[in-house]
Amino acid sequence: MSNVASKVAVIGSGISGTVCASILAKTGISVTIFESARGPGGRMSQRREIAEDGRELLFDHGAPYFSLNASSSEVQSLVNDWESRGLVAEWKAKFGSFDCGAKKFLKIEEKGVIKKYVGLPGMNSICRALCHESGVESRFGLGIGRLEWLDNDDSWSLMSLDGQELGKFKGVVASDKNVFSSRFTNVTGRPPPIDLNVVSDVAFKLKEIPVISCFALMLAFEQPLSSIPVKGFSFKNSEVLSWAYCDSSKPGRSTTTERWVLYSTAEYAERIIAQTGLQKPSSAVLTEVAEELFHEFQGTGLDISQPFFKKAHRWGSAFPASSITREEKCFWDTKKRLAICGDFCVSPNVEGAICSGIAAASQFTEMLSSL
Repeated sequence: MSNVASKVAVIGSGISGTVCASILAKTGISVTIFESARGPGGRMSQRREIAEDGRELLFDHGAPYFSLNASSSEVQSLVNDWESRGLVAEWKAKFGSFDCGAKKFLKIEEKGVIKKYVGLPGMNSICRALCHESGVESRFGLGIGRLEWLDNDDSWSLMSLDGQELGKFKGVVASDKNVFSSRFTNVTGRPPPIDLNVVSDVAFKLKEIPVISCFALMLAFEQPLSSIPVKGFSFKNSEVLSWAYCDSSKPGRSTTTERWVLYSTAEYAERIIAQTGLQKPSSAVLTEVAEELFHEFQGTGLDISQPFFKKAHRWGSAFPASSITREEKCFWDTKKRLAICGDFCVSPNVEGAICSGIAAASQFTEMLSSL
């Protein structure tokens, strides 16, 4: 093992990367996770905000929950383990859909028809726990600027965005698609960290993974929105809003205030990005987006009071629009010991990301067992 993959770098601390890292560490492989953000989670991160009066507010502003396919026994086994450790719980609430044209709820789904799981006390709790398991080292706030394959050394050399040498690794797991995406260049002006020519077999599939952009609006109210009979619902006939969830109704959340997260349609987000570009949106842009999303929410005719906190966040490329390797569940280069995994490989949701992370770890462990 020491000659092949005793030291593996995992790029990205979302659910796919952290699941992979955890499995690898359990087999005795030394794993280092590199994450450009301040904390783990990716789209499963939790946002901490401070209201004007000093109150702390927590929002799951990415994935609100996840469900499982009954046929995915490996994923179900992992989730059962997380549940026994108090990392996840079932969110037993009513969900529905709302027609903005007719201004009424079309259907309301009874509790528990489809099991919906949430992290405890936030969606990022799963990734946070996996990042700190034995054998896993995590380095946050450290963006990767370059990954170079060294033929003479049979290893990968990693460099940070600011030019810092991060060491050599016998294997790499790339769970962040920005590592090889042209969007990295659009935002930073630099070439993507991984040169896909070194994995030419898959380069044509990976170069342009279509993505869906979205804005999330975080709202906090002094009193419950009692006119809404469900805790989560989709919007029909709205060009602005797609989903809404009562974040504070989830297990393990504070109920001192009522907190909602609204999600824009992809079309709305594309229109804003076409006007403002892919760079980090300004405060003025986010304020305008927040007002437009909330105005649409009030336009439903539901009794929506004024929130004491209102803030928008842009997800520029977090949501994949398609799955590009459903059968294999990840990309794998045996010679260079490079795995590429994520929800963009299997299905564009949390379960798909977990499946892909399991598959990437399996490629490493299978290779070791054949030696």
